[in-house]
Amino acid sequence: MSRRLVSLTLDTLEDLPRSCRQCVYWELDPVSAERACAAGDPGLEKEAWVSQTLLEWGSCGKLAYVDGMPAGFVMYAPPAYVPRSMAFPTSPVSADAALLMTAHVVPAFAGGGLGRMLVQGVARDLTKRGIKAIEAFGDAKFGDDGDDPTRACLAPADFFLSVGFKTVRPHPRYPRLRLELRTALSWKSDVEYALEKLLGSMSPETLLRPVRPAPATRSMS
Repeated sequence: MSRRLVSLTLDTLEDLPRSCRQCVYWELDPVSAERACAAGDPGLEKEAWVSQTLLEWGSCGKLAYVDGMPAGFVMYAPPAYVPRSMAFPTSPVSADAALLMTAHVVPAFAGGGLGRMLVQGVARDLTKRGIKAIEAFGDAKFGDDGDDPTRACLAPADFFLSVGFKTVRPHPRYPRLRLELRTALSWKSDVEYALEKLLGSMSPETLLRPVRPAPATRSMS
């Protein structure tokens, strides 16, 4: 089983689940989001948000693929790019953190460590960009609202806790959680990342070429 992580782009945006591809819960303030949904094509607003964020700030999402199939994704950005972030009772997000807006793993692939893999991918990206932490608004009662589609845009608080986040502002429904990036990457993932970079910098010919023994030198008597 092969697993790979790629950055969200306008091309890979099409691999998000259809409901997420059409969702602008995070990207717009509540009034604008309702207006976009009433207009009938919130997917255009989603695409415009991703395009603008990529242009102005850079990578804002990761997708995980298992054997070539989209299996999960996360989206993240500075809180200034996420109008909905101010609507939570535990806001605002700390000034030194990026907001992990949502995380989702396709049920068929749940339980295989993809959630942790996605969060570590975000941690690697943000660490290289000088950001100190990731924060998120978890849903402490995830699933209690039945089919309410807006609640699917949040991830369970238990998920964030399971991948290393700590609660920084408690709330019975929407706690704000934080992951310090210096603790997000274990030594094992750091070694894997270094090896990945090393192998990525070498051509296949270099990797496959057999090592030739050094020519023998004639001793001088």
